[in-house]
Amino acid sequence: MSASPGETTVHRSTVFWSVALAALILAQIVTLYLMGRVPICECGYVKLFEAGVNTPGNSQHIADWYTPSHIIHGFIFYGLAWAVLRRASFGARLTLAAVIEIGWEILENSPIIIDRYRNATMAVGYSGDSILNSTMDTVWMVIGFVFASRVPVWITILVAVAFELLTGYLIRDNLTLNVLMLVWPVEAIRNWQAAL
Repeated sequence: MSASPGETTVHRSTVFWSVALAALILAQIVTLYLMGRVPICECGYVKLFEAGVNTPGNSQHIADWYTPSHIIHGFIFYGLAWAVLRRASFGARLTLAAVIEIGWEILENSPIIIDRYRNATMAVGYSGDSILNSTMDTVWMVIGFVFASRVPVWITILVAVAFELLTGYLIRDNLTLNVLMLVWPVEAIRNWQAAL
């Protein structure tokens, strides 16, 4: 039995946006490589999860304590895309979210942001992400975006709040504190984070 015209259009759209997303992630990898980022942790191995926060392995492996922040990026981008681009296809909205995330990942690994993190946040020894970690940050955002598209809004909000509270408690940092300290450093928060 042959596919209907509508099914063929949906299939072509899915293939198109999947290829676009893959091309964007490949462009991210190439850009980071050209910026001089290391492919994997300089330790020479890959870990599924890096538990240390202010350690040389942080931001170098597949996941770390900042992974929940990138998942929350996906939640936020899904909400914004749904509000602003409601008529666009899911693939178009996800691809736009990936463009924003990848843009941030490239900016985050530029000298100006690395220095800002060192001077204004708890990331005193931060030297940038490995290509693996940065790419996985984008993948985690995609997972967050897809999750938010599949569950009720209240569950997405509950998970985001739980992530923020958990990481705030365990490592004294989370997406909210990270953005605040990057944009408007508060000395009292910096002292509290340094006491960990």
